[in-house]
Amino acid sequence: MTIFSHTLNFNNLVNLLIVPCSIVLAALTAGIIADRLIRRYIGHHVAVEESTWKYVLVRSMQGVPIFFSFVIGLYWAIDAVEISPTLTKLLSYLLFTSNVFSITRVLARTVDGVVTMYFERSDRNLPKTTLLNSILIGVIYAMGLLVILQYYGISIAPILTAAGVGGMAVALALQETLANIFSGLHLILSKQLRIGEYIRLGSGEEGRVTDITWRFTTIIPLGASNTIVIPNKTIAGANITNFSRPTLNINVSVPVGVAYDSDLAAVERITIETAKEVLARVDNNPDANPLVLYTDFGDSSINFKVILPSSMFDNQGIIKHEFIKALTDRYRTEGIDIPYPIRTVIQENADSAENDPQTPAS
Repeated sequence: MTIFSHTLNFNNLVNLLIVPCSIVLAALTAGIIADRLIRRYIGHHVAVEESTWKYVLVRSMQGVPIFFSFVIGLYWAIDAVEISPTLTKLLSYLLFTSNVFSITRVLARTVDGVVTMYFERSDRNLPKTTLLNSILIGVIYAMGLLVILQYYGISIAPILTAAGVGGMAVALALQETLANIFSGLHLILSKQLRIGEYIRLGSGEEGRVTDITWRFTTIIPLGASNTIVIPNKTIAGANITNFSRPTLNINVSVPVGVAYDSDLAAVERITIETAKEVLARVDNNPDANPLVLYTDFGDSSINFKVILPSSMFDNQGIIKHEFIKALTDRYRTEGIDIPYPIRTVIQENADSAENDPQTPAS
């Protein structure tokens, strides 16, 4: 009787503990092996297939096989053990939810990677922004949630009806937020702005676009480390000067004045030579064609402006800086005078002023 009891207890222990644990460990081992194979594939093909959808899909699956295999193993382990039907159903719901979440996460990562790949291949025909990625990922997770609700036996129609009725109230309460969201979508789809472009608003704010979120657009001014946050609605309704379109080139204008007795032909030649040297050194543009345009006769100088073509908007500050230094040194070497402003002041004779009865005493 004792031997039979020990045998029965051992069999119960095997059925309740050892078999389920073995199933979970086996599934977990398979998941770890699959994850290592994925990482090895990524390491071997990163330089060759980085811009292919297959590489994006495989990269999105990193870490997922371990969790997915663990959940499947746990499901099999529960099925191998005799437990109450209610608990089995509850666990099956939880395991199904975990599996759907894993698949949804892989799909979201894949879509995000494919969108990024598309922008890189299409030479940035559309601006890749946080807002666009957030919307796509949100749609994917919403689809996963609907699948889970359908599995639970929850009818979706009443939820959609309630969401439609409640959505009207929410829309009225969040008019400002919704206006910024739709304005951000308008900026993206109309291709008015791209990440990395330098813009100036009609209200005076200017900077390089760093991101377009669901509510704000962030820009960083040239040479600054601070971020300017502007509502999307403001940008959508503003007059915008885009210094990055249709090309990245920009003409830098520098006003100059020389004395009236200067040889204007020599001034033009020397100025252009200096401008070419500066552009070749600073802007890496040896084939640039700067231009000198005389504009007017000033009070003490003949004024003109020098047009310096720059390949990037960011270079205009350093180009002006180096050109003014180089041109001043060259003019001094060539004997060309940059005159100071001259004012002629006529002052009455002091004695005449004292004899004039109309001149008030000080």
